[in-house]
Amino acid sequence: MNPLNYSKQRELVFQTVLQNPIHPTADAVYEQVRRENPKISLGTVYRNLNFLSEMGMLRKISMPVGSDRFDGRLDEHYHMACTCCGRVFDVECGALEELDHQLLETQGFQVQKRHLLLTGLCKDCQEAALSR
Repeated sequence: MNPLNYSKQRELVFQTVLQNPIHPTADAVYEQVRRENPKISLGTVYRNLNFLSEMGMLRKISMPVGSDRFDGRLDEHYHMACTCCGRVFDVECGALEELDHQLLETQGFQVQKRHLLLTGLCKDCQEAALSR
């Protein structure tokens, strides 16, 4: 973390997201951070999450329904959100690289960045629905 932007609270928020690959919401980060720092406010958590995502240290995942999620993983990857349980999962997809190539060849369009969020039912929710 950049020492110019260092604060104990910001570091705590940052580490909480890094240690939780579940793509937590700001509220979930707040609940976890409060265990270590009971005096921290929800507003402070929101400000720090937004600052860290603006600085490129965290990825903010905008959700079509519900609260934004935060991801400490910055490499190129995509997300799946279960519409039943609300969990968000990482997904790797090499097919999109082929799409980038096709767009360049056919349209002359060079893709620089992608944001992909797939929605549907996770394996656990599908199995739970079948067992009812």
